Amino acid sequence: MSNPDFEILLVIGALATIVVAAAYVHGIARVFLVAQAAYWTLSYVARPIVLLWVRPQPRFGDSIADPRLVTIGYDHGIAMVLRPVVFGVWVYAIIVVAYALWNRHHAGRGRDARVSVRSADDGNLIPTLWTIYAIGVLGRVVSYATGSTASAGQTQSPNPLLSFVTLMAVIGALGLIVFYRPANRRVALAVIGALTVMELTWTVAIESKTPIMGAALAIAVRFALTGWSRVKVAAIAAISVLGIAAFGWLQSIKASALARAQSEMLDANYPVAMQPFLSILRRFDLLEAATDSYYLGGRPWLTLSDVAHHALISMVPEQLLGTAKFQSGTAWAIEVRGSSVDMTRVSVSLAEGNINEGFVVGGYPGVAIGVAFTFVLVLAGVRALHSRHIIPISMGLMLIEVPVFFERGILGSMELIGKSLQVAILVWIVYLLVGEYRRRTEASSKHKPQIPPHTLVDAARSKDWRGLPISPICRPAQSAITPPFTAGPPRTRAAPVVFERGILGRMDLLGKSLQVAILVWIVYLFAGEYRRRTEASSKQKPQEPPHTLVDAARSKG
Repeated sequence: MSNPDFEILLVIGALATIVVAAAYVHGIARVFLVAQAAYWTLSYVARPIVLLWVRPQPRFGDSIADPRLVTIGYDHGIAMVLRPVVFGVWVYAIIVVAYALWNRHHAGRGRDARVSVRSADDGNLIPTLWTIYAIGVLGRVVSYATGSTASAGQTQSPNPLLSFVTLMAVIGALGLIVFYRPANRRVALAVIGALTVMELTWTVAIESKTPIMGAALAIAVRFALTGWSRVKVAAIAAISVLGIAAFGWLQSIKASALARAQSEMLDANYPVAMQPFLSILRRFDLLEAATDSYYLGGRPWLTLSDVAHHALISMVPEQLLGTAKFQSGTAWAIEVRGSSVDMTRVSVSLAEGNINEGFVVGGYPGVAIGVAFTFVLVLAGVRALHSRHIIPISMGLMLIEVPVFFERGILGSMELIGKSLQVAILVWIVYLLVGEYRRRTEASSKHKPQIPPHTLVDAARSKDWRGLPISPICRPAQSAITPPFTAGPPRTRAAPVVFERGILGRMDLLGKSLQVAILVWIVYLFAGEYRRRTEASSKQKPQEPPHTLVDAARSKG
């Protein structure tokens, strides 16, 4: 007879092994591994325990009580559903232990040592993060005012452009939480607190746990970089617990009276001590995805070649493909969950999880491949946050925000990486613009001091003046040949827009010209950035002539 308690104990043992092994890993990787263990504890331990303890009957609107598990019995159902999960978490625990042993053998840092970040020396990083955060917040305000916000599980955003712009607020907020280092400690606490409150507000606005979880994880990453202490551990634990406990209360504020009454009726089926946590527990739904994979019964969904094809296509923008890309969350809802639940009237994107996706695609070998991919993605995120370039930093910050480490498989992770790359390129353009502006401002203040007007007037009145004639407004007079604000030879042909087009045609041409001009400007900035870096590297690293090396080799010294 199946024993669900034994399966749950095996999951607890694997997650505890991950936490213990993470204690011997330094830096950001420790934070990600502990966060994974906490997330999977809520999904694969807390939720099954609630079902076995309460044994609730399925009701409309209650996603905790799964009618499929009730049909086959909670004991047998949970035991069978958790078998691939047990295998997956133990494979992941073995990988983490092996990495911890390797890291302990090769790393020479202390346990709580500060971890250096190469991007900290970049003077353009923090201004860029403030700029993109301001742009993203503006996008959030417009999105919320127009009703274009995308809620949790929604398949498509009502306004993809606004949704794309709001992602800049994510990178800006999390980047400032992680990298902002003002001289005054109180300023740092105020900025981090304000950003966290803003993310919590956005969590309530879009009814998703992702923003506040991303902010809490970003604070933990900051502590991992600056060094851990008991106060910091207590602070991150308090933020996590308060965020989870306040999630349901904040959602009830936004909900209508009818929705609150229905929620109270559903929660009344559970013990009073559980009711404050039911709202957040419903958001950790990987046990439902594991039930989906069990009920699929080994029937084919995707082949490994299909997974590789869709993963590569996810890196290409949809505008270049000319067709809709494969959405793994939507396909899972329709094809996998739809095999055991009627989903004909439901349009939603579901989190499949690395273990469940791997089991459906390739059985237990697929589970091993899925969890290995997740661990590689964790290491890639750590490496990206330690980079000195803005593109990998932006992608690493997106990995903090969107929980691909916890609830997505290979396909969902590749979809996020593709979207993150597009946003990172936009952030890179803003980074170049900010750098160009700062360089020009500093150059004009250092090398081009402003001469007061009275100086020019006095010089013009003196006999020693050798410059151009001074105009009455105290500026060098323009030549009679070259019109003001022009350079180069005079135009020999008037633009056709002056004679052949009306107001609408002229505005249309001006709009197209502005787009082309912006594109040329971006290319101009790229070329200037490349020339500056090339010249700087050639100046700072002079090459020794060959004869010098030969003479040094011949000398006795």
